[in-house]
Amino acid sequence: MDSEESRATSLELAKLIDLATPFAVRVAVTLRLPELIAGGTTEIGPLATESGAHREPLQRLLRHLVSIGLFAETGEGAYGLTALSRRLLAEDGTWLKDWLVLEGPGARMDMAFSGMLHSVRTGDSAYGTVHGTPFWDDYQRNDDLRRFFGGVMAAYAWQTGPVLAAEFEWAPVKTVIDVGGGQGALLSEIVRANPHLDGEVLDLPAVAAEADVFLAEAGVAGRARFVPGSFFDALPEGRDVYLVSRVLTDWNDENAAAILRRCAEAAGDGRVVIVEVLAGDSHAEQNTSFDLQSLVLLGGQERTVADFEVLAGAAGLEVIETRTWPGGLVVVECGRP
Repeated sequence: MDSEESRATSLELAKLIDLATPFAVRVAVTLRLPELIAGGTTEIGPLATESGAHREPLQRLLRHLVSIGLFAETGEGAYGLTALSRRLLAEDGTWLKDWLVLEGPGARMDMAFSGMLHSVRTGDSAYGTVHGTPFWDDYQRNDDLRRFFGGVMAAYAWQTGPVLAAEFEWAPVKTVIDVGGGQGALLSEIVRANPHLDGEVLDLPAVAAEADVFLAEAGVAGRARFVPGSFFDALPEGRDVYLVSRVLTDWNDENAAAILRRCAEAAGDGRVVIVEVLAGDSHAEQNTSFDLQSLVLLGGQERTVADFEVLAGAAGLEVIETRTWPGGLVVVECGRP
């Protein structure tokens, strides 16, 4: 390896192991630098005053953020936005920006990555090892964490909601229950597009207040209601469709099969419909970090359609039909043999 190639390789490796950049971006978001600059506070002195930062360290922070393209230096000690920082200010980027705030629940979730060694050695979530409390216990006790996580899941519903509401055969269905559906974002999309449906969203009792507000604001409270419960316990029986959307990724195989088994027990002649953005093809290549996040945060994992067929069998179900859409969206419809 010649010296030029060695230097290039070393630089590439340095980028891979860099911790300064991800934390620098989070500090910028926490100090609200994009908002301040967008609002006209562009010089280092006023930026330090308005953000509550020490001038000299802030200038060093901004020097690095300019070098990576998050901000532009427009003059001596003056800064402007770039396409990257404008993205953080976009309306549909609010959830991402909120995730990056170091004093918020998103950062608390991200710190589970510091326990990745534990997860790789054991296959278990690292969240409890890092924070002293398992994630789902913290989720029920910590209002900020629960609301934040629910909001992120609601933001993700855009990936599945419109397609599922329009493309699934809802005409013969009268009742649908979204099992582990959080605040009800996906259910709202479905019942809005299919007015004949009677909908329910089941999640832990602590979610009730947020779900009631969400369903009311979505304008579907008259046809969709929240049901408190756990998908590890017996579920309400006799619904036509038991929807399990982006839930199983949060759990290991044993627990995922247990969730499907509860759905199968309650469904009778109804259908269990698994909705996921699955690993596979280009999606898997682009989403390996999410798979690791599922591991360290929740002890979960990404799966393939074949994996779900195995889980369905373990739960006493058989796959009736599988449909896929661009972007990795997969709907696996199951029923009792």
